[in-house]
Amino acid sequence: MKFGFSPPVSGPFAKPEILTRIACEGEAMGYDYASISDHVVIPKAISARYPYSETGEFPSQGQGDRYEQLAVLAFLAGKTSRLKLVTSVTVVPHRPAVLLAKMLATIDVLSEGRLVFGIGAGWLKEEFEALGLPPYAERGRVTDEYLLACRELWTKDEPRFEGRFVKFADILFAPKPVQKPHPPIWVGGESPAALRRAASLGQGWYPIGTNPQHPLDSLKRLESGIARLKALARERGREREEIALAYRVASWGKALPEKAADGERRLFAGGPREIAEDLRALEALGVGHADFAFAGESPEAILALMRRFFEEVLARL
Repeated sequence: MKFGFSPPVSGPFAKPEILTRIACEGEAMGYDYASISDHVVIPKAISARYPYSETGEFPSQGQGDRYEQLAVLAFLAGKTSRLKLVTSVTVVPHRPAVLLAKMLATIDVLSEGRLVFGIGAGWLKEEFEALGLPPYAERGRVTDEYLLACRELWTKDEPRFEGRFVKFADILFAPKPVQKPHPPIWVGGESPAALRRAASLGQGWYPIGTNPQHPLDSLKRLESGIARLKALARERGREREEIALAYRVASWGKALPEKAADGERRLFAGGPREIAEDLRALEALGVGHADFAFAGESPEAILALMRRFFEEVLARL
């Protein structure tokens, strides 16, 4: 199993030297990948419901800088040597399809094949409106079409696409990504639409366990989600094993309730021993990647928590 962390790209610790330090020290500790989030702007008034909190309120981390996701990946590609770079997740409609494909191919080349393209359709309607994107209600169709267009550009010598939202032909597109046929696409989300997208277009499924509408916060619930993915994949002529399983852990530790709402043990509640047992259980289900959120009052506190987690939890594995 591979393990990841999220260096700060927004808020008071979004500074080049802090970002570099946490990424490089995380790599030196032995973490396998860094996951980077995606928001271009945060509207001051948000009516859209955030999917990952009980209240629907978005924890926007207040004021401060918020770096653009793909620029951060290119920056970290030059600062690290082994760390995989995961978009967690890219809101696919945020950038025009051809530009998105070009930026990602460039990052894959600059990082020598370390890019993982985590994707989602987005939830923040007001951000869509501020960016002048295709209609928010069409975001699922836009996402699927953009992904197909990216795949065409990455894999074909004479790329050509005729869709509702993307059209191109008679263009030169280079460089192609280092990874063949292209960087792996991990589909984020827990909804039926996200599962269908993972079964159709993904090389990975990358859910968060704490979506109140589609919870995956117990082993039984996660196992059920994987079973649904398997059935959807087979409907499309694919085996589930063709789709990697990754899991994003937004909250963990002794402060969590011991039980999930279904009465089962809540994943990643408890101390190091319990968390290590949960990771073993996920691995037995076929989960190959897990990344964790590390918060602290200073960069030193974040790094100390990352180090302690590695030594007390991951070393048990």
